[in-house]
Amino acid sequence: MAVISSEKNVEALSLTIVAEFDAGVERVWQIWEDPRQLERWWGPPTWPATFETHEFRPGGAAAYYMTGPEGEKAHGWWKFTAIDAPRRLEFDDGFANEDGSHDESMGETHAVVTLDELDGSRTRMTVISRFESAEQLQQMVDMGMEEGMREAMGQIDGILAERASV
Repeated sequence: MAVISSEKNVEALSLTIVAEFDAGVERVWQIWEDPRQLERWWGPPTWPATFETHEFRPGGAAAYYMTGPEGEKAHGWWKFTAIDAPRRLEFDDGFANEDGSHDESMGETHAVVTLDELDGSRTRMTVISRFESAEQLQQMVDMGMEEGMREAMGQIDGILAERASV
């Protein structure tokens, strides 16, 4: 499994997930940059994602939904706040209503993704999600965010291996 650790820090209002992959930084960056690759892993295997918008540039937005086992849809949005290819990505993240408008009831999180080279051919990906409050952090963890991210990132190895063999 790609995920090597996850840590909830209530004082820092953060959830940090660290994963390692048998691919270079540039290749791992592509799974964030390319919406067709991103939607193959963003979300647990039983809740695949579909990205309707993916303006991968600072100030750009992404709109997506995940489809559950019974066909139900959970919508989300991102606003890209910083992109330093191929090493760092930051975005605001939140839930959305069916029409794409922001659902303010769950608040926003801010994600920082960093990719670090290991041994010349491996990559460590660290995703830090920062929350508005301890209550929001706990609510998201209770909803299964930590396990969902672990399951989602567990799908990345297959995508990286597939593309490497093409």
